[in-house]
Amino acid sequence: MLTYSMKKVEFVIIIAVAILLSLLALNSYSLEKHDLDCSKCHTLTNEEAYNVIKQVIPDSKIIEVRSSPMKGLWEIALESKGMKGLLYLDYSKKLAFNGSIFEIKSNTNLTQKRYMEINKVDVSQIPLDDAIIMGNKEAKYKVIVFDDPA
Repeated sequence: MLTYSMKKVEFVIIIAVAILLSLLALNSYSLEKHDLDCSKCHTLTNEEAYNVIKQVIPDSKIIEVRSSPMKGLWEIALESKGMKGLLYLDYSKKLAFNGSIFEIKSNTNLTQKRYMEINKVDVSQIPLDDAIIMGNKEAKYKVIVFDDPA
C-alpha cells in the first residue's frame, strides 16, 4: 500500500511526463507555425553543398543554395552535363531528393516555377553582331531564330 507521500511523488512524475509529452507534441507542430528564420541557425554554403552532393552527382556545379519553400530543406540549384536542375537537401545534410514541391492552396508547382527561373535565357546576352536582321531594327519585340546551316 502506497503512503500519501509516495502517491504525491507518483502524481508529480505523471504530471511532469504529461507536460513533457505535450511540449514535444507542440514543438513538432510549431515548425509550420513559427516565424523564426531557420537559416540563422542552419547554414549551407555552395562548397558544403557540393561536398555533400558530389557523392551522388560528381560532375555538378552549384549555382545557388537557398532555403526551400518547405521548412527544413535547402534548395540547391545546380548544373550537370550542361543542364540545370534543382535538388532538395534536409538541414541534417543526410537526405536529398529531387521532385516537385506544390503549394496546395494555390495549386502551384513551386519547383517548376523555380526551374523556369534558373533556366531563363537572358536574350540581351546573345551576340547579334553577325545576325541577319529582317524588319525594323528598332521594333519593340524581336524574334531570334537559330539555324544550323550544316
